Amino acid sequence: MVKKTDINSAKLDKAVAEAQKARQQREKSYRERALEMYPWVCGKCQREFTRANLSELTVHHRDHNHDYNPPDGSNWELLCLYCHDNEHARMLDGAVGSGNGNSASAGQGATHNPFGNLKAMLEKKK
Repeated sequence: MVKKTDINSAKLDKAVAEAQKARQQREKSYRERALEMYPWVCGKCQREFTRANLSELTVHHRDHNHDYNPPDGSNWELLCLYCHDNEHARMLDGAVGSGNGNSASAGQGATHNPFGNLKAMLEKKK
C-alpha cells in the first residue's frame, strides 16, 4: 500500500529535480553567451583567465536577478570566484545594515561607540 505522504514526497522530489535542471540549462545558456561576449578577465580585480582555470570565472548578475538575462549581456559581468563572493557579501551586509536582512540582528546597527565618552576623557586630562 502506497501512503499519501510517499506520493507527496515523490511529487516534491520531481518538482525540485525539474527546477534544478531548468536552472542548470538557464545558467549554461547565459554563461556561454557571456564568455563569448566578454574577455576572460575579472571585472573587479582584473585577473586574466585561460581555458585551464576558466571554471573560476563566474557570471555575476548586476541587479542580482538570475532570471533577467538580456541578449546584449547588459545585466552581466564576469567576476572571479573571490570577487563574486565579495560582491554578494557586500549586498548582504548592506541589507542587514539597512534593516532588510534576514538575520536576527537585522536592523540593529553597532551598539558600541568607542568615542562615546571621548569628551569626558579629554576633560579629565585637563
